[in-house]
Amino acid sequence: MPRAGQLKSSGERLSDRVAVGVLTQAFPRSLVDEVLVETGRMQLRNRLLPARLVVYFVLAMCLFSGQSYEEVARLLTAGLQDERRWRGTWVVPSTAAIWKARSRLGVAPLRRLFARVCCPVATPDTQGAFYGVWRLTAIDGTTFDLPDTKANMEAFGRPPRSGRGELEVGRPQLRMVGLVECGTHVVFDAAVGGLRAGEQTLARAVLGSLRPGMLLLADRGFYGVDLWCKAAATGADLLWRVRKDLVLPVVEQLPDGSYLTENFDRSDIHHTRRGVRVRAVEYTIAGHEGVYRLLTTILDPSMAPAAELAALYAQRWEFESTLDEIKTHLGGSHLVLRSQHPDGAEQELYGFLLVHHAIRHLMHQAANQAGQDPDRISFIRSVRVVRRQVTDQAAFSPRQTHPRLWCAILCGCLTGR
Repeated sequence: MPRAGQLKSSGERLSDRVAVGVLTQAFPRSLVDEVLVETGRMQLRNRLLPARLVVYFVLAMCLFSGQSYEEVARLLTAGLQDERRWRGTWVVPSTAAIWKARSRLGVAPLRRLFARVCCPVATPDTQGAFYGVWRLTAIDGTTFDLPDTKANMEAFGRPPRSGRGELEVGRPQLRMVGLVECGTHVVFDAAVGGLRAGEQTLARAVLGSLRPGMLLLADRGFYGVDLWCKAAATGADLLWRVRKDLVLPVVEQLPDGSYLTENFDRSDIHHTRRGVRVRAVEYTIAGHEGVYRLLTTILDPSMAPAAELAALYAQRWEFESTLDEIKTHLGGSHLVLRSQHPDGAEQELYGFLLVHHAIRHLMHQAANQAGQDPDRISFIRSVRVVRRQVTDQAAFSPRQTHPRLWCAILCGCLTGR
């Protein structure tokens, strides 16, 4: 009885047949193999669980979050067995064998795959993705709960009780700061660290993915003159909310109600250095107390009137919708990453980001084909479609399916979220 992954007389292994359904379009075997070679993780001998299969297993593990290791392995091969695409006997690896294979793989291949694949996907025809000449993007941070192990606690830390720092309680958590394309919900860069790493610190690691022609939205927790200048130096334009106690002297009043001002580093109390010239927009929202304040690098009000910028800032909440898709609809209610060790936790997080990106890319293709806003396509129903195709992959190979057919399938999900 051949073991899983054992060579047959034809030289083909079961792992050569395994894919992740339609997601294999985003992560073809050739690309996965390139990434494994680049990161030095390509196996030198035949194993029960070769490296490529483990990459696909991690993606499937995130797509079928909540299922056991053994059940995920069965789901990956169910279609092959049902369609008799593999005549050998599939012996499901044990949890211990899968854990060891994930440990051998490490986080580097998933991180590299994310860097190779994940980028903004909106085109000029994508509805809701642009404001004028700018591609709308947002930056924000979040945390993910982890199993309560000593290794996770030492690597990432626990949240302090009541925010006062007296005691660390609850589960260990890792922190992530990411960049999202607002119109498609695609995460196109991410930085991961422990709770001790602040959001502004992690934000510096993702600014390199900004490009001229982007407009980056951020909440008031990110504002600082140094981080602002680093983000602006990428050529992207910025629209960030700032604290209400920030002193903003009026340098020039503009006809749309906004004004030019200069902002100074907090350490430069006497303004001995030249300030940063920015434009300020102040507005109120019915039913909410206080004044909202935005700063932008777009100094010409004719290109972006104050009222339009105030309305546009609400697009920052697309980041929250993206997190909800990852944490709730992919990960399940009250998501806790399953990995007991820090490397596995990061590996798993990148797996979630990769699966989410691939689904969102498919949804974008379907929306463009239908002439619809990507927000009109249900993410939940799209996930269900993709999950079905993993178990049906032998009967419905993504390599043989025309993209228009997938657009037609996903356009059947045009009923909201």
